[in-house]
Amino acid sequence: MIVVEGSLKKSLAGWLLATVGILGTFLLIEAYTSAERAANHAYDSQLEAASLTIAEAVQWQDGQPVVEIPAAAFQILATDQQERVFYTLLNASGQQVTGNLDAEMTASLRTTFSNGPVWTFAQNQDSRIRMYGRELKSVGWESTEPVQIWVGHTVSGRDALATELFLATLTRFLTMVVLTAVLSILAIRMALHPVHRLRRTLRRRHADDVSPLDARVPGELYELLETLNALFERQRQGRNTLLRFTADASHQLKTPLAGLQSASELALMSDNPEDWRQALQTVHDSSERTSRLAGQLLSLARLRHGSGESQTRLDLADLLRETVMEWAERDAAQNHDLGLTALPNRPVYILGEPWSLREMISNLIDNALRYTPAGCDVTLSLEPTAKLITLTIEDTGPGVSEDMLDRLHQPFERNGRQDTAGSGLGLAIVDSIARMHNATLLIRSEPSQGLCIDIQFPALPEVA
Repeated sequence: MIVVEGSLKKSLAGWLLATVGILGTFLLIEAYTSAERAANHAYDSQLEAASLTIAEAVQWQDGQPVVEIPAAAFQILATDQQERVFYTLLNASGQQVTGNLDAEMTASLRTTFSNGPVWTFAQNQDSRIRMYGRELKSVGWESTEPVQIWVGHTVSGRDALATELFLATLTRFLTMVVLTAVLSILAIRMALHPVHRLRRTLRRRHADDVSPLDARVPGELYELLETLNALFERQRQGRNTLLRFTADASHQLKTPLAGLQSASELALMSDNPEDWRQALQTVHDSSERTSRLAGQLLSLARLRHGSGESQTRLDLADLLRETVMEWAERDAAQNHDLGLTALPNRPVYILGEPWSLREMISNLIDNALRYTPAGCDVTLSLEPTAKLITLTIEDTGPGVSEDMLDRLHQPFERNGRQDTAGSGLGLAIVDSIARMHNATLLIRSEPSQGLCIDIQFPALPEVA
């Protein structure tokens, strides 16, 4: 079931919006801070210039500083905001010589200018003001005592300038955000265009078209295209395998059915009861082989498409013992020495399906009995280790040539033997059951020395 979780376009747009939002927040904070610094620098320069103008107007009479504030100082401090201007001149003892600050404010400004001029914010008559103070040395005059000059004004002007600078930056920023949003939408559409093109290509393909995709895609879609081509290749191989399997199955079923038809036609043409009996025996043998072949075909189809049963924890040693004992009592095993080596004295647990594992062991035994001459030994064993459990069956038959080993587990493969009643599906069923249990099928053989088949299962820990 396909579950739609959001939209790729919305996800990309959301991440872009979040990125722009976070970066934009930092940029706006920096813009406002820069605007405040620029406004403070501009107005502080005015205070510094006014202070210098006042310092040039200071004179000494009778050992006391005298100053007449020049008009140029007030012109320097004049702004569009018409801020209130404050100034004061303090003598060496801290007393105000002239100025428009109250006594309490004047007392708070008294400081030591050890490191140069002083900048500070202060409160005067419910107004927040920015103050600039400097010390004027009186060397060369009749008095050598220094005086302090303080100049200040309210901060409404610098606040207004900072706001004006920030709003200008904000306007440019919002314009860039809008342009970025438009360009981002176009960029997302262009970036997703190869995905839409690939989707249209897939929709135009016929249901039976499993040829590799031939398309121009960006690097990010290369692995997806490779995965799709690998999937198409597996589908092509699966379809070819199914077609071969169907053709082989039809051929295998056609042969006994043709024999049934021939036997019945000969019987109908004869008046001899002995011919009828012989025809009935032929029909019986052919129907038995056909029934077995149909059963194996159904088992193979069931295994390859999933049995639908859940796997449980089981003791493979007990299952192997029961299956071998059952086969030892059958007529097919009377001409062979079917044996079982000593099993471990403790349970051998694996995760599996009892019916399919029993079917696997039965097919291994049946194959060994059918494809070895009478009198051969067929021996089964079980060898557990910490990680693997190996089920082995070996015989003393004629063996298989090396170039046939990789083909024995394919359907209807009988090593070129036509002298047996086998269908060639036994090892194909064994291989399917092994794969279903995450086991590995290994086939070994030496010509004239028999065949050995190992099936290695992953081991399960023992339950205390």
